[in-house]
Amino acid sequence: MFKPFVFPRNHKPDTSGRRIVDRQPFVQGIVSGGGSSQCVICLVSSSMVAETLDKRNQNWFVRTKVANDLIIQVGDTNFHLHKLPMVMRSGYLNRLVFQLTSIGERETGLKIRIDNLPGGSKIFELVVKFCYGWKVDLTASNVAPLYCAAHFLEMCDDFEEGNLMSKTEAFLSFLIFSSWKDTFRILKSCESISSWAKDFKITKRSSEAIAWKACTNLKAPSHEDDDMQCFSFLSNNVDSKVEGAVLDNWWFEDVSTLRVDHFIEVVQSLKCKGMRADLVGSCIAHWTVKWLSRITSGLESMIPKHMTHQYVRVTIECLIKVLPVEEKSVTCNFILHLLKIGFVTKVNSDLLSLLERRIAFMLDQCRPLDLLVRNYGDKDSVYDVNLVIRVVVAYVSIVSKSTTPKMFAVGRLVDGYLTLVAKDENLKMNTFQSLVEAMPKEARFCDDDLYRAIDMYLKAHPSLTEEERMTLCGSLEYHRLSQEARDHVAKNDRLPVKITTRFILLEQVNMTRSMTAIGSNYRRTKTEAIVRVNKGLDKGRMNSQKELNLMTKEVQTIRVQLHDLHMCKLKLQNQLKGCII
Repeated sequence: MFKPFVFPRNHKPDTSGRRIVDRQPFVQGIVSGGGSSQCVICLVSSSMVAETLDKRNQNWFVRTKVANDLIIQVGDTNFHLHKLPMVMRSGYLNRLVFQLTSIGERETGLKIRIDNLPGGSKIFELVVKFCYGWKVDLTASNVAPLYCAAHFLEMCDDFEEGNLMSKTEAFLSFLIFSSWKDTFRILKSCESISSWAKDFKITKRSSEAIAWKACTNLKAPSHEDDDMQCFSFLSNNVDSKVEGAVLDNWWFEDVSTLRVDHFIEVVQSLKCKGMRADLVGSCIAHWTVKWLSRITSGLESMIPKHMTHQYVRVTIECLIKVLPVEEKSVTCNFILHLLKIGFVTKVNSDLLSLLERRIAFMLDQCRPLDLLVRNYGDKDSVYDVNLVIRVVVAYVSIVSKSTTPKMFAVGRLVDGYLTLVAKDENLKMNTFQSLVEAMPKEARFCDDDLYRAIDMYLKAHPSLTEEERMTLCGSLEYHRLSQEARDHVAKNDRLPVKITTRFILLEQVNMTRSMTAIGSNYRRTKTEAIVRVNKGLDKGRMNSQKELNLMTKEVQTIRVQLHDLHMCKLKLQNQLKGCII
């Protein structure tokens, strides 16, 4: 609660956007009432006091002892008034009445039409009450439109001290300066008078006040402050390293209620005030999640009735432009979602390229889960793999000129992502293969993760032809697999027969060379004889699965022999060392 107040008589209205802070106690009944978001204003004296103010359909009638001589039409509503109380306080009406009378119009029954008055007929009703000396209730919801209407009608103190312009300016400045909640109500009321509110810097002053209060209260306000509330919300899945860090986000929820143009202005003010970049980025993510979450239902049904396709596109473009540029200020997953929506709504291609490059520079610090962006259609794959392909291609084009060790981290990231999406039955093979081939082979230390992802894809898509399986497995190389992976290949019946045979033969050759290197007299096995007979093996399938099983068994036998020989070699070496000693 606060005591009613008024500015001193010699105070002049401030239209420069500066915040007024000098106040004096209320005197002479000019302002009365109470409450932190409400006051009552009226003139000290009026030249003509209205007895009644009646409304009939679309007509307002002010009843006095003098007949009405002025009709002012605001929109579809007619106000039957008197010239004297109106022209004495409005320079705009004074000028129009003078022009009409000077060109020969009748002195009685003048009619003026106003189509673009801020706030329309509802606000003009308050103007009429003020001019006739009636009490006017000022609230956070009507003070901004009434302030703009006072400017439009030129109701300054030059016509009457304590005129409407100065009184609304005083209350408006007080609310913006002192009340957190009322500042948002003021911005909400500015939505219907955007151009006027911008010209008179109401939105700028409100945005700066919000930013100032958010920056000076990085921790949650005390419980004694009923005007502010603490909200615990971490947008965009941002993990808080410190439990108390959540308190820095208490202002997110209120800011997320703003319309996009007002939100953008608040974000710009936050940056100017020095708000931490990670909090600004999280705030943008919070707003986006709250207001654009319906996009996930598909392009036709994603846009609420009060939105349009163009509105969504312009919104995304504004968000992209206002994103903080500092490292780690926004997450990769959030930018990927912005990129996804940008493609759907056909955002400017330069902005999309900017997002792609930004994500590309973040890939070496991402997790596979960060790349998951859901598709919107029922027939599409669960996750948008094509989006990730674009980003990976952009990354490769950037680092191809200068190879960096970070590429190995990106290679592990891509293989991990492939493992996550491989189980999707709707994921097309050419899409999967395109992402496999997007990373160069030298970006992987080994192919174990890639083999795991391919095996999972084959398991989820049993209807693939032998040729498709061969194409999918073409990226696997024997020497880039660990021994554990090679053992799994030998027993994996999901792989194409040619791939399995090739890997088993290479395993045989590798072990034979190892045995020869340690002095074994190992001779050609039955399996090798079979291989010699089937010289056309690489051009066709094996004669039977029985031969493949025989080769696998032979490899296992060779491995046992190799292990025994190796142990024997170690034993002989130990004995030789003992003799020398």
